[in-house]
Formats: sequence, structure tokens, C-alpha cells
Amino acid sequence: MHEYMSTERIWELTCPGLPEEVSRVRRWTRDVLRDSPHADDAALIVSELGSNALLHSASGTTNGTLHVSLHRSPGVVVLAVTDTGGSPTKPHVETPNDEEIHGRGLGLVTTLASRVKVSGDDYGRTVTVEMNDKTEELEPQSPPAGHCTLPTQRRTP
Repeated sequence: MHEYMSTERIWELTCPGLPEEVSRVRRWTRDVLRDSPHADDAALIVSELGSNALLHSASGTTNGTLHVSLHRSPGVVVLAVTDTGGSPTKPHVETPNDEEIHGRGLGLVTTLASRVKVSGDDYGRTVTVEMNDKTEELEPQSPPAGHCTLPTQRRTP
């Protein structure tokens, strides 16, 4: 490998807070990860997190935005979706009954990911998701009741 090339890559995309941007972010994610085993799961996750940001924060208002970052290194994909804020509640996993049509998305995200972390405040929240090629090496962790924040494992190169 060339001395100026790295095996780690970072992409970022900021979009207006319009519903049609979610499909653009999904396509962008699939394109960036086209040769990764995580491409489909990452596209589903970014769709869910993007939709939630538009629905539950100021990202879905006239001047709102949605920011997505994607970090890729060998065996690991980390994606983060940041909203514009404006919501007093932190994203959390819900347990809806069979008749409810909403409330399952963040639970699905935590199932597909190796790690999920929610950070930020009323001025903007970021949901960061990590997917590893070898998830069996990680100890299974359950989110605390009503929350989806899991500790982030730091990796050293």
C-alpha cells in the first residue's frame, strides 16, 4: 500500500431535512459500502435513524438538516446520524404491542449492530452504530431498560 493511503476511510453527507433525502442517504450508504458484508444492514439502519431524526427532531422542519458520517476500516463499519435537535427526549428502544405500527425501529437497529450509542442533547443528538465482521467475539450487551446506549469499545490500531 502507498505510504499516503490508509485502510480507514471516512465519508460525510449533510442533507436538507426532507423525507426524500432518506432514500438518498440509503443509496449513498449502499454505494460507499458496496463491497462490504454490512452494506444492506447499514442501509436499513441509516434509513431508520434518518427517518427517526426527521420525525422526532427539528431535522424535519423547514430549515432542518440531517448529517450522516460513515467510518470504514478493515472489519468494522461505524455510522452516525446527527439530527438538528429540538426534542426533549433521547432516542430509546420501545416495546410496542402487536397493534402499534411505530416503535420497533431502534430495537431493530440494536439487533443488527454490535454497538449503539446515543449522545448529545436538546440541540442535537447523534446515534452512533458499530458493525463488526466478527460480532461473536464481543460479549452480548443489553441496553438498560428504556435506553439503547451501550458502551463503545475503543480499538487501537
